[in-house]
Amino acid sequence: MQLTGSQIVIECLKEQGVDTVFGYPGGAILNVYDELYKHPEIHHVLTSHEQGASHAADGYARSTGKVGVCMATSGPGATNLVTGIATAYMDSIPIVAITCNVGVSLLGKDSFQEIDIAGITTPITKYSFIVKDVDKLADTIRRAFSIARKGRPGPVLVDITKDVTANKAEYVKEEPVMPQPSASSFHQGDIERAVHMIQKAKKPYIFVGGGAILSGASEELKTFVEKVDAPVCDTLMGKGAYDGTSANYTGMLGMHGTKTSNLGVSECDLLIAVGVRFSDRVLGNPMRFAKQAKILQIDIDPVEINKNILVTHSVVGDVKLVLSRLNEKLEKQSHSEWLAHLSEYQKKFPMVYPKDGLSGPYMIEKIYGMASDAIMVTEVGQHQMWAAQYFKYSKPRTLLTSGGLGTMGYGLGAAIGAQCANPDKQVINIAGDGCFRMNMNELATASRQKLPLIEVIVNNHVLGMVRQWQNLFYKEHYSATVLDDGVDFVKIAEAMGAEARRVTTREEFDAAFAEALACRKPFVIDAIVDSDDKVWPMVAPGAPINECFDGEDLKASK
Repeated sequence: MQLTGSQIVIECLKEQGVDTVFGYPGGAILNVYDELYKHPEIHHVLTSHEQGASHAADGYARSTGKVGVCMATSGPGATNLVTGIATAYMDSIPIVAITCNVGVSLLGKDSFQEIDIAGITTPITKYSFIVKDVDKLADTIRRAFSIARKGRPGPVLVDITKDVTANKAEYVKEEPVMPQPSASSFHQGDIERAVHMIQKAKKPYIFVGGGAILSGASEELKTFVEKVDAPVCDTLMGKGAYDGTSANYTGMLGMHGTKTSNLGVSECDLLIAVGVRFSDRVLGNPMRFAKQAKILQIDIDPVEINKNILVTHSVVGDVKLVLSRLNEKLEKQSHSEWLAHLSEYQKKFPMVYPKDGLSGPYMIEKIYGMASDAIMVTEVGQHQMWAAQYFKYSKPRTLLTSGGLGTMGYGLGAAIGAQCANPDKQVINIAGDGCFRMNMNELATASRQKLPLIEVIVNNHVLGMVRQWQNLFYKEHYSATVLDDGVDFVKIAEAMGAEARRVTTREEFDAAFAEALACRKPFVIDAIVDSDDKVWPMVAPGAPINECFDGEDLKASK
């Protein structure tokens, strides 16, 4: 049948099973929004800013495993999506961003709100399309969803000229073909060598990243860990891939990883890296990272092999499929002495924080005690690390955070996306006061949508993580990091339709959080903490990870 380009866009979204779109209209995309008006089966969430829409699509995707969708008009509407697209790209999150541009006849003429968004986003997408022919529109949208899902996931942009949204073409409905894991990228010999390395190891360590979550490999990973009989650590992006309440789980690895994980990886004889990219925040000094160990890397993307660190052997393929093959071949190993050694480390180096006063770690532990099944979202900074350290993630897709790009302002939009996708779950965003300022306008979106999400602001009146570095490495030169300017977050939240409380003590926080859990509308807790609270342990820039230190170590060294 003959449909307009706008009708084709909506029909293609329906083909792909899209039930929610986050966006902001404008002149160039008006035809699409006019058609969207006629299809209430697709829920449109009007955000306060296009960046909020891209983060919401990201949060929707991270919490569900589905492709998130956002829309924006041409020019500044499209460019406002860029930070969210880059955030998704760095963390391999499948989103499709649909923008509209000026008509074909106006391209290249500096027309009103014209921008080459496909060119701008080429480095931060898996693929960027511009559609100038309505006959190619349906196939392009279908390809966009396929590319976003296939292999290592990621964002795709589709820019459509306005005349294409009005022109007509023949449309025939197609059922989407979902990508299936393929074994073509690895051989039996790769599996056999990996099994041999595992069998020979006396002190193996399993290191888990976000790839294990993206592939849906949690069950296979659990079986693999039991067969190898090894300790497990993870990256920030890998939280929840393996049960964080298990006895052999030793915590995060790297700059703010636990002493047990950092020391243990520095002593192991085989490091099995599952869906990790060995970022600089994990490696510390790459020349001294796990130098005593052989490294076995399992990853779907061949580009990640030997990119940041040389490995002994690799198996390139979907993590779920590779682990399944390894589990078939592996006999159960036993490493009780090695596990007991690390258990002693855990007793010797527990995660601790001050016993008195309100602090980030206290709040995260209290949140875990009262809402352990919540979907946790974070902004970026000290509060992000505390949320990673003190909440025990037992399931995948329960921590949504910007790991690669480190995007301040990510969390509230992502929490909106996660809450829309998971209406029966409690979504909690942990923010710093610096991050909250960046996109706090999205509270209006949460209020308009009547979303019962909770926003906890760990308010230290400074840019906490930057201040920590200034304190430790920049001679206490607190340049441009003090935020003590009298802004009242409680009044701002209430003005945007949310409930809000300010707390300064543990007792006040406990009461406010209990109230927030019972409230069925957005709830903001402005929690005042000390400006000089720090994230411990820490690895100094350029140091090896086994030289991690905490506040007590720092006092002893002076």
